[in-house]
Amino acid sequence: MKTDDYKDAAECWKAILSDVKRNAALLKEIRRFASENTTPANVVFGTSGWRGEIGTDFTFNNVRIVTAAIIEMFKTGGEKVMESLGVKDFEEIKRRGVIVGHDNRFLGPEFAASVMGLLSQEGIKIFYAGEATTPELSAAVVMLRAACSINLTPSHNPANYAGFKFNPSDGGPAGSELTKIIEENANKLTAEKTVIHEATPAIFQKIDTIKLYADFLKNRGTLDLDRIRRFISNEDCCICIDHVHGASRRRPNMLLGESTKIQYLRTENDYLFGGIPPEPSEKNMKFVTEFLGKSNSEFTLGVIMDPDGDRIRFTDGKRDITMNHFGAMALHFLHTYKNITGVLVKSVATSNFGNAIAEKLGIPIKETPVGFKNFRPYMLPDAKERAIVTYEESDGISGYNNTLEKDAMFGLLLALEMMAVTEKNIGEYLFELEEKFGAYFPERANVGVDRSLAGAQLLEKLSRLKNKLTAGSKIAVGKNIRYVKTVISID
Repeated sequence: MKTDDYKDAAECWKAILSDVKRNAALLKEIRRFASENTTPANVVFGTSGWRGEIGTDFTFNNVRIVTAAIIEMFKTGGEKVMESLGVKDFEEIKRRGVIVGHDNRFLGPEFAASVMGLLSQEGIKIFYAGEATTPELSAAVVMLRAACSINLTPSHNPANYAGFKFNPSDGGPAGSELTKIIEENANKLTAEKTVIHEATPAIFQKIDTIKLYADFLKNRGTLDLDRIRRFISNEDCCICIDHVHGASRRRPNMLLGESTKIQYLRTENDYLFGGIPPEPSEKNMKFVTEFLGKSNSEFTLGVIMDPDGDRIRFTDGKRDITMNHFGAMALHFLHTYKNITGVLVKSVATSNFGNAIAEKLGIPIKETPVGFKNFRPYMLPDAKERAIVTYEESDGISGYNNTLEKDAMFGLLLALEMMAVTEKNIGEYLFELEEKFGAYFPERANVGVDRSLAGAQLLEKLSRLKNKLTAGSKIAVGKNIRYVKTVISID
């Protein structure tokens, strides 16, 4: 097919993703669609920002519309909005500034420039992070006392997606009290078929987010970086980190130092991620597992991170360890070995392994709806009930006194400190905890639903389960009869 044979970006993306090696050159057509397409999009901030397909709904004009919607919120937001942002007024926002960054996906720098151009026109101070991870931006907001951050990333979504995250001055994901206003402002502009022209950012300050992140970790003191570095230097260990061509590349080197004991995989540029969904899945972990399988070292650790560095999965080379298990391990380690007190905070979809540990250790449990933003009340430094650890089954984790965002680097460093302190591989540590607190085998089942069935009618059908499945109900599991212990419907 000739390049002009594609009627829209969606059709072009189908061709690209059907054979990424052969059709990568078609990305220039996606750039054209993203630049020329002014079709309005329905802007919705989900559990982690607004996401869309590049060139279809995530276009330069729509990115500028969302930016204009945020600026409008800055200008017209009342006392409650300013309180949620953590500022007094628009003048304070202009003075403290906005951090803008992006992951290393296609058109990331260009989308960031579109955002900065509009902010610059309003006289807002701009800190440009360039390629950075989500937790780095979260830490940088706090360290620089910036008013907020804008991060152009769709996290772990496939290569045809881009995304827009907005975080207020505490560094955490924006709550619905802010995102609803952004949505309303943006969708009013799209309903009017508004076209906003590109503006060149006048002045901005380039910042080093990994240095700010390292300083943040030292200031917060939850992790012992010196002990981790000594462990790597002194012990017989083999560590493998797969970045899946994402923005987390080069980050561990800067925090841990260069070492022949650490192997980094998939660090080169690849906008199409080799044709795979760039998520920390069991399937994508195979290169890490294969590498560790060749090692004879006493200590082995492998991880895979997603493109914006906010999700992580673990292995010791013998056992695949998801967040359902690692989050519970983190709870036990931080409470038992580091004497951190507080509450366990986890999303409702997460395994009850953490609950079992918390109950025996006398730790209160808080379960929230899905979405890391729901953990914020327990992660703030002045929270009455502070989280020891926060995690969700979709591979996100943070902990006591850490960033309010999901933080893959925190997970990596925590796993290394576990090994240094317990003198065990994480698989051995997990086995010990299962022997003591019980073994849990979480399973996730996905059910595909046609878009035409989504929305209120789907929610109504799902709600019927509360009447059908009640505590004490019998369920056949294979040849066995089991009884429902409890039904959780907070999400």
